[in-house]
Amino acid sequence: MLTIGAFAKACRLSPKALRLYDELELLRPARVDPETGYRYYAVEQLEQARLVAWLRRLGMPLARIRQVCALDGPAAGCEIRAYWARVEAETANRRDLAAFLVDHLTGTPGKDTAMLELRYAALSDAGLVRPANQDTAYAGTRVLAVADGFGSGGAHASTAAVEALKVLDRETLPAGSVLNLLDDAVQGATRAVRDVAAADEEVGTTLTAMLWTGSRLALVHIGDSRAYLLRDGELFQITHDHTLVQSMVDEGRLTVEEAAAHPQRTLLLKGLSGGASVPSPDLRLQDALPGDRYLLCSDGLSRVLTDRDIKRTLASVSGPEEAARTLVAGANDAGGPDNVSCVVADVVEAG
Repeated sequence: MLTIGAFAKACRLSPKALRLYDELELLRPARVDPETGYRYYAVEQLEQARLVAWLRRLGMPLARIRQVCALDGPAAGCEIRAYWARVEAETANRRDLAAFLVDHLTGTPGKDTAMLELRYAALSDAGLVRPANQDTAYAGTRVLAVADGFGSGGAHASTAAVEALKVLDRETLPAGSVLNLLDDAVQGATRAVRDVAAADEEVGTTLTAMLWTGSRLALVHIGDSRAYLLRDGELFQITHDHTLVQSMVDEGRLTVEEAAAHPQRTLLLKGLSGGASVPSPDLRLQDALPGDRYLLCSDGLSRVLTDRDIKRTLASVSGPEEAARTLVAGANDAGGPDNVSCVVADVVEAG
């Protein structure tokens, strides 16, 4: 048996931490002296104690450490991998927000972005199966948006969310306040959706939108509608789906191919709804370059057209209106199982 001091030294946990883990029933001593209350530990407990120490260094919460310690080796490894995948995703989101804030506060200009403008088109279609269209697509001077409603009031929810953003098209953008404007607009969209949903958590909408500043596009995203960028002939998905299957892919529990056929592939982890919680959207700031082409779309398009299909259309069709029509027609030719909406916007040199 080891005294608490010797055990603490061997496993690199402090005696104070060991007493806390005893109280939390995370790491109980092998024996407690009935008269002095002094704790003693078995040598065999060192492996578990070291695991706890390592997991704490990862920043894992104690409640989750308890779950990991109750599992066998392979299962514990899977749980740690899942935890770390989520940490990396959250860190990536914070990194994007940090970059956004640095650019916002320092006023760092984008390169080669003087005298640029957008040319854009929006198109929404009910598809071939759904009885009604719950999508909303909008393209204006500054605002590009796609929202995909769900639940009995989904059409009203998607419309309300986009309408809340349209105010940015009608007002002059004060210099250096894009972040605040986006935050206010999303809060307005959240309130508008709640008013429509009337506290019904089953009613809501996704929202993927971009705000044009004249040299940059600020992106706000929540749900599984998507934003893509075609630049120099390469297609990039610049949003991350907030869905159950995407989280399972991130955690290594599903392959991309398995996710595409998963029965719960449309189950959202985040969205604007009538629920009490206020989900945090992803924010991203994009420097615009002449020749860039952006696509915002609902999952009625991205679930039936492959990235190769999307890239081929965006790269070969000249104008935004024709590109939008071609993409919607392609989704319907593939069966049109869902409402399909898209916004196509080109960054061009003014004049």
